[in-house]
Amino acid sequence: MRNRTAIDAIADDYTRKLAALRPLAATGMGIPGHDHLVGDYSPAGHQAVADLTRATLTALDAAAPADETDAVTLAAMRDRLGLDLEFFDAGEHLADLNVIASPLQDFRDTLDLMPTDTAEDLETLAARVSRIPEAMAGYIESLRAGAASGPVPAVRQVAACAKQAQTLADPAGFFGTLAADAAAPDDLRRALDAAGAAAAAAYGRLARFLTDELAGSAVAEDAVGRERYERASRLFVSATVDLDETYAWGLDELAAINAEMGEVVARIAGPGAGVADAVALLEADPARRLHGTDALQRWMQQTSDEAVRALDGVHFDIAPPARVLECRIAPSATGGIYYTGPNDDFSRPGRMWWSVPAGVTEFSTWNEKTTVYHEGVPGHHLQISAAVANRDELNLWRRLACWTSGHGEGWALYAERLMDEFGFLADDGDRLGMLDAQRLRATRVVLDLGVHLGKPAPAEYGGGIWDAEKAWALLCANSTMDRAFLSFELDRYLGWPGQAPSYKIGQRLWEEIRRDARRLAESRGEVFSLKDFHTRALNLGSVPLGVLREQLVR
Repeated sequence: MRNRTAIDAIADDYTRKLAALRPLAATGMGIPGHDHLVGDYSPAGHQAVADLTRATLTALDAAAPADETDAVTLAAMRDRLGLDLEFFDAGEHLADLNVIASPLQDFRDTLDLMPTDTAEDLETLAARVSRIPEAMAGYIESLRAGAASGPVPAVRQVAACAKQAQTLADPAGFFGTLAADAAAPDDLRRALDAAGAAAAAAYGRLARFLTDELAGSAVAEDAVGRERYERASRLFVSATVDLDETYAWGLDELAAINAEMGEVVARIAGPGAGVADAVALLEADPARRLHGTDALQRWMQQTSDEAVRALDGVHFDIAPPARVLECRIAPSATGGIYYTGPNDDFSRPGRMWWSVPAGVTEFSTWNEKTTVYHEGVPGHHLQISAAVANRDELNLWRRLACWTSGHGEGWALYAERLMDEFGFLADDGDRLGMLDAQRLRATRVVLDLGVHLGKPAPAEYGGGIWDAEKAWALLCANSTMDRAFLSFELDRYLGWPGQAPSYKIGQRLWEEIRRDARRLAESRGEVFSLKDFHTRALNLGSVPLGVLREQLVR
């Protein structure tokens, strides 16, 4: 076991203090003691986080690495915390409003991670929900400050988020019915009812603020421009990339995936058939259909368990606690599929969630098997649980707090292709599902960079400069997904610049690092072991991709 160092102590101290300032993040990380709190989202609350970040960077500057693990921690923390400060200094925290990942959603979505089995659990839940109004007031204060000083969210995000807030304000909605199914004494049910009613009212105030006040200050343009986009790209990709070259690569990658899909479509539906023809055949196949959410949950669990058994000891060595992945139907109904990691002792296991929209009872397996691999093993679950299990080497920040989208989502996309490489997507239907998912991620690169950087659009999508209308045409032409889902996705990309492309760009960088590591090994006369490469990579945790390259290619 590695000895704990001064840099480990700084990283652990930062993580625990951050958990106290951001209790919702603490719940996500599985750090106990804060689940009854929400946190301060006012300008003063953001300042407190920034002060902690600056103090931590100062402490790191005075510390010398004791070993290679320390050197990685130092490089990763300087990168991540330094970017956090760049965002703070640019005022981005005062414009934190989008349809998928802002405090509006965090206040609600974090509640799904909280246990509700005992009276004590429900008391903790009621305490947290009762504090949402205060946190919401601070959040509104920050958005108001941003409207006065900039930057300001786009009007598209304000309008869409106002609708989300109004839904959560409905007395018959989530908060209004919080106590409906709770097996609790009457006094606790009354506490849940009161907390839920107060939280719903707070969302009503947010909806009115967005509609009546912030909308008047919101900018009409969806594009954020090059300066803000470059900063966002460095945050999400966790590496500096040539954005113009990446846009051109995105166009080429999209064309290549479409050509690959064409070959699979021909095998499914015959020469000259289109994607829609192949999809119709797959959707009509009873063997590829699931009826009801219970069947969906069982299929998710079975597919995940089979992957763990097949991969463990062959392509990966999976730590015993990480061999457990719970597949669940989420209590929300947004239509998304996502993963939440284990806590530090694995008493809360990693979980894959499927948020099924209301009224949807029929599901297809051909287009979702690759999603199970993306969210589970060898995707997010293997990646995140490997870091959590590596307690002998990694400090608390490396195990639980450090997450970069380019590394994490890039790995998960890389994992989808890896399962094809390993032969798990030999069925043409499953392979078409994987390619369709990869195609959407390539489309994101073109769309996101195209709109936010004002790049020229190809003639087939209208020419001129990219805008929301042309982006919609691009999405519809390059995905088999439901139009309602794609509409939400368009809003997501336009309101969360730099995040969506990090999946495909991250995959590209993972593949480049693997290629370069192989070349380096072969140049030394060594045999390149893919299993060893993956083990070394995953044991580092979710470090920035530039740090990953330094560790694996040298």
